[in-house]
Amino acid sequence: MKITKLGELQTVMSNPQSVHNYFGWPTVCRLQNGKIAVVASGNRLSHVCPFGKAVISYSEDEGKSYTYPAPVIDTVLDDRDGGIATFGDKGVIITSFNNTAEFQKYCLDLRECIPDEKLNAYAGAYINSIDPDEQDKVLGATFKLSHDCGVTFGELKKSPITSPHGPCELADGTLLWVGTVYDTDSAIKNGENTIRAYKINTTDGSMEYVGEIENIDLDGTVPHSCEPHAVQVADGTIIAHIRVEMPRVFTVYQSESNDLGKTWTAPHAVLDILGGSPPHLFLASSGALICTYGYRKQDPYGVKAMISFDNGKTWDIDHYLYENHVGYDLGYPSTVELSDGSFLTVFYAVTEKGGPATILQQKWKIEE
Repeated sequence: MKITKLGELQTVMSNPQSVHNYFGWPTVCRLQNGKIAVVASGNRLSHVCPFGKAVISYSEDEGKSYTYPAPVIDTVLDDRDGGIATFGDKGVIITSFNNTAEFQKYCLDLRECIPDEKLNAYAGAYINSIDPDEQDKVLGATFKLSHDCGVTFGELKKSPITSPHGPCELADGTLLWVGTVYDTDSAIKNGENTIRAYKINTTDGSMEYVGEIENIDLDGTVPHSCEPHAVQVADGTIIAHIRVEMPRVFTVYQSESNDLGKTWTAPHAVLDILGGSPPHLFLASSGALICTYGYRKQDPYGVKAMISFDNGKTWDIDHYLYENHVGYDLGYPSTVELSDGSFLTVFYAVTEKGGPATILQQKWKIEE
């Protein structure tokens, strides 16, 4: 099997006229009306800063051009990640999560994310203005629902779990979310490993627990497991891919459910220990199952794809979709199918040393 890139790398989201020019952690989705939508965390100063918001851009021409990103989730906190999925005839869900003001202050004090003294003070002044009661109202894993194909969105809802790319719709219409249990201290502790599945009531946003994936045992150690994504394949199996990491480990594990998310197989590795992560799964019209993931082991860093033609039983791995010689601040790719049967993968990357991250896309096709 061979992957062929189509056309040039294209910028989807950037904001070069402003210091709020960092965009990351996107998800792309085909809406029911045919438009392509990209959601990301945007208008940021850096990888960690208090100004992030979940923004959305639309394309009506198969990814040739996009609208300017507009905010969907914009709380007083740093709204991170941008997940999107469709449900029913016109339903759209946008997902995100945020961290406490305390964690933001902790990051600013390190001076690693915003080393510039003036911008650091600017961000610090904003954080100090956040009212604790206002924070409590919005702190958590969050989402909003639309019932008109993403034209308007309802009030902010909270979820017990979080994941970068959001939920998936099953064949029976169930909106199933497989995610990591949200912990207000998780960004500091980096220790939550519980991955659970919930059904979302798309009318009122309430969530019902379905099942849980057991912790991974890696040579007697429980690694950090997070940022899963799931999809249902043609035979009804739900496949979940999971980001797994610890020192000298950064890879993808897979678990399957044959009872709509109630029980799951023991996760098993599908890449080598530094093969890359986090994953996004997409089922093509041909039946091919596509997982795209970031690669941060060594230069060239980049975005890769692995393809399965047997519902996730075996994988053809390590196909580069994008190579980067600047650094490893990149990844979180996701994929949609275009009208001609080719694919479009969206991801984020820093393309110039010292520059901001932007949202990029690459079109490609599979050749056997």
